[in-house]
Amino acid sequence: MEKMEKKPFVTLGQLQEIEKTYPTPYHIYDEKGFVENARNVNKAFSWNKGFREYFAVKATPNPFIIKRLKEEGIGVDCSSYTELMIAEKLGFRNDEIMFSSNETPAGEFQYCNKLGGIINLDDITMIDFMEEECGIPETVCCRYNPGGVYEVCNGIMDNPGEAKYGMTPNQIRDAFRILKDKGVKHFGIHAFLASNTVTNEYYPMLARDIFELAVSLKKELDVHIAFVNLSGGVGIAYRPEQTPNDIFAIGEGVRKVYEEILVPEGMDDVAIYTEMGRFMMGPYGALVTKAVHEKHIYKEYIGVDACAVNLMRPAMYGAYHHITVMGKEDAPCNHIYDIVGSLCENNDKFAVDRKLPKIERGDFLVIHDTGAHGFAMGYNYNGRLKSAELLLKEDGSVELIRRAETPEDYFATFDFSDIMK
Repeated sequence: MEKMEKKPFVTLGQLQEIEKTYPTPYHIYDEKGFVENARNVNKAFSWNKGFREYFAVKATPNPFIIKRLKEEGIGVDCSSYTELMIAEKLGFRNDEIMFSSNETPAGEFQYCNKLGGIINLDDITMIDFMEEECGIPETVCCRYNPGGVYEVCNGIMDNPGEAKYGMTPNQIRDAFRILKDKGVKHFGIHAFLASNTVTNEYYPMLARDIFELAVSLKKELDVHIAFVNLSGGVGIAYRPEQTPNDIFAIGEGVRKVYEEILVPEGMDDVAIYTEMGRFMMGPYGALVTKAVHEKHIYKEYIGVDACAVNLMRPAMYGAYHHITVMGKEDAPCNHIYDIVGSLCENNDKFAVDRKLPKIERGDFLVIHDTGAHGFAMGYNYNGRLKSAELLLKEDGSVELIRRAETPEDYFATFDFSDIMK
């Protein structure tokens, strides 16, 4: 059987050079890769005059990366006060900002409205809350949840009926009616019905459902549907045997449904928005770590200097991330290892029973596809500190875009007291 492998965007020589300045572990991002990807997303939907991708800040909340995406015309999807702060500091304003929150704390709608951003209401009960916070904006979006399960041609993809997000079909109609009476002029519809789909069919199927809803709402309530937000859900090929999504096929699929459903209804002014995080950045980040220990008991373990603090997805979801042992790409995968970190939790494992080449202390391991929901999900259990983030620039140089945490950072929240001085 042919060996399935992913090729890292960094070489062993580059990692050895980087180590002279920045010790492992660290996340590194491929500027050339994610910029080209952003341009392809814009090209794939260029048929729609109002198209905008709103990068999901939660996926990779690093201002250096978001600033670079802004240069490519990308907006931001924010979900918290601090994410709005990043948007403001980087100069995003008005319809460059989408605010998609849930169980929203006081003050956040007000902040978004001050920046001119678009508020995406998760629930009908949030209308009064928003009005108390900031009044009623002229443009409001509502999040839709049809309930049940959501299937694509290759089987069940997700279960919206079990999700806490969005409004039922009856609720979204009532919400539009209430908002219209309160003075809203322009409406958006948002839906996120399946996560990390590795199929070109998801967005076109989702678009059909939302477009049909948009036509129904326009006819029933005589409202202007300004945009449809397909949100995220376009996934990446974490496993080497998977076929990556084709964003051009996806864009063309949405175009066909748009022309079939919206154009005949005179709704050819509806803008298409997306809010991708994983697809935009996932493959263009990697966690670089080194083998520091080995253990031979009932299983074979390789201990690395990274842990779930640096990448939580395997511990939280049992998620697969491909691993390359640098310099041994062509060596036979004739050893079975658990690749583990240092936390006092048995789920602190980057790989379980993974076939890999023989690993020795000092080997560099590249853990693939950590560019989204990687560093961002980090935490400080066991007092472990978050790593640095580096940017591999298009010219081949490396830039520090977030320094590693220090013990002083960890203890900074005790600054009100002398206990740790």
